[in-house]
Amino acid sequence: MSAHISASPFDPWQAIASHQQDSALANKFGATATFIGSMRDFNDNADVSKMVLEHYPEMTQHFLNKLEQQAIQRWDLLDCLIIHRVGEINPADPIVLIACWSAHRRATLDACNWLIEELKHNAPFWKKETRQDGERWVAENTNGL
Repeated sequence: MSAHISASPFDPWQAIASHQQDSALANKFGATATFIGSMRDFNDNADVSKMVLEHYPEMTQHFLNKLEQQAIQRWDLLDCLIIHRVGEINPADPIVLIACWSAHRRATLDACNWLIEELKHNAPFWKKETRQDGERWVAENTNGL
């Protein structure tokens, strides 16, 4: 599986390059689509100094694996990579990486868009923000994206 949960910061561009190099993708794909979501320093008209993303590891990993498999089957992708951060995250840190490879662009673009929407609205992550007025749990499941 190419879906990973990371408690450490990661370089999305390095992850894409490494995955492409280490996989059997060479000379097989004609298109790569990516989405990188980073933490912003504001939400709901307030400054945010940090965020904590919590999850249940097995539940979250199962969800990510299922999404990856659905995308590969639905859009006939050659490969898919999902990395999602958990733990303490600071402004400008990458939170999520989605990369899709296929023979043609439409499949990668559609799959990448679908994956980020599924992650944003349905993934089992819980977000707590630290703001000037204190900490607060964010009610909607938007993962800071």
